[in-house]
Amino acid sequence: MVALITTGALEMRDWLPDGGGLLGLDLGTQTIGTAFCDPDWRIASPGKTIKRGKFSVDRGLIEGLAAERAIKGLVIGLPLNMDGSEGPRAQSARAYARNLSALGLPILLWDERWSTTSAERGLIEQDMSRAKRKERIDSAAAAVILQAACDALAGGMRW
Repeated sequence: MVALITTGALEMRDWLPDGGGLLGLDLGTQTIGTAFCDPDWRIASPGKTIKRGKFSVDRGLIEGLAAERAIKGLVIGLPLNMDGSEGPRAQSARAYARNLSALGLPILLWDERWSTTSAERGLIEQDMSRAKRKERIDSAAAAVILQAACDALAGGMRW
């Protein structure tokens, strides 16, 4: 099976011409934030936060979430450096995506610069306590990443 992994919204749209639900992932060192969007790529919502463990366990949890919601593709945050270059974290995200490609779903790697900052700002605006923000930040960041990708996918913008 050929791995369908891209950084281009148009290519992802070509792979999913009929749309479909997407699962967004924000890969942290200790946790994985998740988010989901509707089949028309309009609205992304935070999901649960997964405690990161062995890859086989993570993959099983992600596969379960994907099956539960009839997910058609994955959007994984790509942590680029501020100058747009790729460092060790971006290389790790690419390797994770390659490993997840065994699920048979197309994968869009999406620039996640500023996603955590944006998510935190949104949680603060909701007057959420520091403790609650800590619990929800990873999934909120996954929703920010997924929403940006959805906007590009639905609008057909070239990224």
